[in-house]
Amino acid sequence: MSFRFIHTSDLHLGTRFANIPEPADGSIRGRLREARHGAIGRIAQAARDHGATDILVAGDTFDTPTPSLSVVRQALAAMADDPSIRWWLLPGNHDNLREAEPLWDMIRQDGPDNLHCITTAGAISLSPAATLLPCPVVWRSSGVDPTEALTTMPSDDGSLRIGLAHGGVTDFTDAGANIPPDRDRTARLDYLALGDWHGRVQIGPRVHYSGSPEQDRFKHGQRGVCLAVTLDGPGVPPGVEEVTTGALLWQDLTVDLTPGADATAALAAVLPTAARRDVLLRVHATGRAGLPDQVALRRAADRIGPEFAHFDLRTDTLRTQYDLADLDEIDRGGALRLAADSLKAEAEDDTLAQEARDVSADALARLYAIVKEDAV
Repeated sequence: MSFRFIHTSDLHLGTRFANIPEPADGSIRGRLREARHGAIGRIAQAARDHGATDILVAGDTFDTPTPSLSVVRQALAAMADDPSIRWWLLPGNHDNLREAEPLWDMIRQDGPDNLHCITTAGAISLSPAATLLPCPVVWRSSGVDPTEALTTMPSDDGSLRIGLAHGGVTDFTDAGANIPPDRDRTARLDYLALGDWHGRVQIGPRVHYSGSPEQDRFKHGQRGVCLAVTLDGPGVPPGVEEVTTGALLWQDLTVDLTPGADATAALAAVLPTAARRDVLLRVHATGRAGLPDQVALRRAADRIGPEFAHFDLRTDTLRTQYDLADLDEIDRGGALRLAADSLKAEAEDDTLAQEARDVSADALARLYAIVKEDAV
């Protein structure tokens, strides 16, 4: 009765990554799109490595209902590379049945024989031992639980019941639009493969989100994975193994500064030392630092940043330790000193909103940096 398969979701092929600023060389968004396409091959390799011949994609294979022809054709070609592996694509909210109907029609017509579009909710025999029970998303926002149909989907006696769906899980505080966390029990499932959440999450022993195989945000702190699942029989808890598929790592880090500390050394201490070219990094500077330390921090970030795929230094929560000598370095009198004193006063004014105070503090730090740069 043993059955093995790969569970993945949310490839979002064709994502534009407009939220990531493009550097002058125009490299990062192209790398992100290429890594996302390359995940197809890495998922297929995971299937071969774990003795699986079926890959279940729990929705959002494509980022939009109308991906470019090249995105679709290249994806189909990649999935056709190994005809011994079967791909089962479930429409999700981004590539739902109604908005993406021409897309699914084209894939059915032109896709390889080992690729199967699941456009109806109904039992599919994967093997004599296993039945797939899919719930394709019809509308982007339907307002109903997409897994409700699983409770009445039939399967042969003794067959492993594998649910495949796309949507968010609720804790019963919401009304009707989300997936109950005990859907495996109410639908008598041996495994429920879910998509929609881009991070890896286990809801229960039989209910899992694989997350996106290639991450796309500073949130999850690990490379994308797919899940190699082994079912040894009805009622037996599944074996679930995470298999790394992500080529790029998105990381959120914090560097905490104190007045007088070496800001350059503090930054270097939190940065990864290996494979920097494959890391997208967002660093939050916190604590307090004097104006010279803030300049040193920004210069270190400017120097080290190009070693990474993407580097973003955030200083909005960094507080400034003011020193009269630092203001004298800007100017001992005249317009620049008047500006510096005014910004300092606003940054320390408790009657102003914190956002306004932060803007003034940041402007003062930048004024100091400009003066020091001109003095070099």
